[in-house]
Amino acid sequence: MTEENKKGESTSAKATEDKDRLIDLEHKYKLALADYQNLLKQVAKERVELALYANEAMILEIIPVYDNLKLTLDHYPENGDKNWLIGFQHIIQQFKKVLADNSVEEIVTTYIKFDHNLMEAVETVETDDEKKDDIVAKELKPGYKLHNKVIIPARVAVYKFKN
Repeated sequence: MTEENKKGESTSAKATEDKDRLIDLEHKYKLALADYQNLLKQVAKERVELALYANEAMILEIIPVYDNLKLTLDHYPENGDKNWLIGFQHIIQQFKKVLADNSVEEIVTTYIKFDHNLMEAVETVETDDEKKDDIVAKELKPGYKLHNKVIIPARVAVYKFKN
């Protein structure tokens, strides 16, 4: 083999090697770019969630006060002052509006099928009616959702069909 042929083969091998290296580097670049784009999307998603749920801790502190105010109406004396009742009803409506304005909604539970994603069954009530099996008999404590995320599950009593 002549000196010129050796140089030609060497140059050809070097070119092939450089081409393979370039393909490998391009592949690594595309993977890194895809990872970076996924990171940007994840950070944007986390920022949105942070903004949506930023006031969750405060809402969790307010809800028991709201629940207690609603309970006061259950203990209103029959011969009590009507102005007192109207005042409390007004305060409860204001609370309800503030919660709604902050995307908090009460979970509807009464007389619907038990949903373990929204409710916590703390009591069962036996029934002879098979149609009532797994239906909520009574709401014991209301539950709440913030932007469709359950922050407090409703505590309920559920009908169970006795055989």
